[in-house]
Amino acid sequence: MEKKEHIIISLGGSLIVPDDIDTNLLKSFVELIKEYTSKGFKFVVITGGGKICRHYQQAITTISGSNNEQLDTLGIAVTRLNAHLVRACFGDSAYADIIIDPDNIPTTDKPVLVGGGWKPGNSSDLAAVHSAKSIGAKKIINLSNIDYVYNKDPRKFPDAIKIEKNNWSDFRALLPKDWDPGLIVPFDPVAAKEAEALGLEVVIMNGKNIDNLRNYLEGKDFIGSVVK
Repeated sequence: MEKKEHIIISLGGSLIVPDDIDTNLLKSFVELIKEYTSKGFKFVVITGGGKICRHYQQAITTISGSNNEQLDTLGIAVTRLNAHLVRACFGDSAYADIIIDPDNIPTTDKPVLVGGGWKPGNSSDLAAVHSAKSIGAKKIINLSNIDYVYNKDPRKFPDAIKIEKNNWSDFRALLPKDWDPGLIVPFDPVAAKEAEALGLEVVIMNGKNIDNLRNYLEGKDFIGSVVK
């Protein structure tokens, strides 16, 4: 990738807090990003909510019931808590506040900005898409806990086929048409629709493999799926 290019990373909550906070992964991630900021790259990191988000949503549903807007609002709070954590991990390298409105990215000389979810009706993936639009980035790296996009859930179907390259039309056909709070998909359907309209490229890879992320940043072969 070109130096001084703005890179958007959607960092899945499943990586940040799989069960407990994964301090080893966060440390490795921060070290890698700092390495590339020293080379002139700039990053916007948007954090997801992951499993803990769904735990909160399930709890409120069990106790008192809830509607989708309330569930999404709760989920957004979790993503922003994760964003505060990740921002703090970067110390002085990151902008002092988290991004809460990706349509208004602050102007700063800091090489890293961190944000979370945005508004009800979508996941933090949409915040990543709007961040890309705001700063003119053309690519989003979506770090999750899967190696590839598959034609169906590989956890349920052993014959699932990995898809290394896909166009937006075919990729969106694999997704539900509508967003549902807590939905587990490679990229949320609302964000996918807007990413297609903007002509963005989204790379989906397993964020547990930091060396694989390095390979992508270096323009080398990597494990993952590209949608464009």
